[in-house]
Amino acid sequence: MTRRVSISRVGLVAAVAALTAACIRIPPPPATTARQTHVTQVAGAPHRVATGIPARDPDVLVWMIADRYHTAMVFPYAWLLESGFVPPAGLGHPAYVTLSWGERTAYVQKAWLNPWQVMRAFFTPSPSVMEIIPFNGYVAEVCQQQRIWRNLVPRERGPRLAAFLNQMSRTDPAGRPRVIGPSSWGEGFLLESRFSYHLPRICNVWTAQAIEACGGDIYPWFALTADGLIRQAERPRNGFENVWPGKGKKQ
Repeated sequence: MTRRVSISRVGLVAAVAALTAACIRIPPPPATTARQTHVTQVAGAPHRVATGIPARDPDVLVWMIADRYHTAMVFPYAWLLESGFVPPAGLGHPAYVTLSWGERTAYVQKAWLNPWQVMRAFFTPSPSVMEIIPFNGYVAEVCQQQRIWRNLVPRERGPRLAAFLNQMSRTDPAGRPRVIGPSSWGEGFLLESRFSYHLPRICNVWTAQAIEACGGDIYPWFALTADGLIRQAERPRNGFENVWPGKGKKQ
């Protein structure tokens, strides 16, 4: 009888763990595989070789940016496109894009949220957005007020990251992300998210999952705050290094 109870308790603990993990993480996208490189047989060549495709570095440099409370990611735009990311119409051809996720009112409303709006955002399922902002130039020059970390990630992780980003947005009839307004800064867009915002599934957990899609190992319950996520990102297994302390302006 004791053994049966013990087994039942183990099963209960496992069920609770699975439930809480599902509660905090956005559901993962379907499994993806890296794109196949097209090759052509060259007459007289002993091996099959790629033609018309420039050699690419095996690793890609990405960035994480953060203020006191909020985190975001910066990715080379060309890498996202080659990996299968579907951008909104009119984004142009930037060198980089910064991406983040959050409660819709917090992004759309110019004034600070009032206490009722804060309570509603955190404790009830609220509409959310994914913000995408294109830019050119060095990341630290564009995001001077932010703390900045960088890391090299395997290029082959691109399709998984693109799948994660693609599943975030509702799409228009053309299959592109649905735009609901301009970005909070720059020349970007707010994209209507398919998922609701609420505790514990908040902005920094979205960043954690983006890092996981890049091959990182993040425990999301310790990534609810910006500093909690940063501490994990800086661990050797994840490899993010701080390259800009920010200008110290109060966020």
